[in-house]
Amino acid sequence: MNVIIIEDEKPSARRLQRMLQSLDLEAQVMLHSVEESINWFQNNSHPDLIFLDIQLSDGLSFEIFEAIEIKSAIIFTTAYDEYALQAFKLNSIDYLLKPIDDDDLATAVKKYQERAPQKQAVTLDFNDIKKLLINPLDREYKKRFSVKVGQHLKLINIDEIECFYSENKGTYVHTTEGRNYLLDTTLDNLENELEPNTFFRINRKFFVNINAIKDMVSYTNSRLQIKLNTYNEQDVIVARERVKDFKNWLE
Repeated sequence: MNVIIIEDEKPSARRLQRMLQSLDLEAQVMLHSVEESINWFQNNSHPDLIFLDIQLSDGLSFEIFEAIEIKSAIIFTTAYDEYALQAFKLNSIDYLLKPIDDDDLATAVKKYQERAPQKQAVTLDFNDIKKLLINPLDREYKKRFSVKVGQHLKLINIDEIECFYSENKGTYVHTTEGRNYLLDTTLDNLENELEPNTFFRINRKFFVNINAIKDMVSYTNSRLQIKLNTYNEQDVIVARERVKDFKNWLE
């Protein structure tokens, strides 16, 4: 996917670039003004997706569209909400207010990916087909995990686990004893390994065990904050787009 960022504040552009890298997207081009953007579009192939600030150093980014016909998808990233209506008249996917939230950005990217035309057919091998045909009730889920503690291996049973979380590119398990251990896997891999009635992925960084939840409180932007029995190292937040599914899962 070809992605560019148009943002007049270079620190904000670099922050967004890092956030996109965590979603496996690479913005190779960063533009910082209306004039620079128009010149670039006149001399380059247009990207698949543009992350676009509205107020640039030399004017509003809408001026770019008055000068150039651009068919790229757009995700607006701005500190101002008064331009939302004008933005959605263009080929916009979402309108993110600064400071950009990780989960909101991930949702916007996913929305684009769901709308974008597929460029190649998806092929499945025999093992993939077998996985699809397995009845979820018959599937074998992980019952324990092994972790390395010094020179030793420790086994952690699934009922001893409060949550799984990612941090600094590592995946960790937090136990009912209040201990954290590094795992040799990813949260994405855990999607098919955890029993879905017990564990729920509340956002990109957390799986929680329903038996470890001691409280749930309303949080900003229609989200929920989860309180676990012993884990308290960082806020555990249900992403806005996952709240409805999470409530259904609880029942």
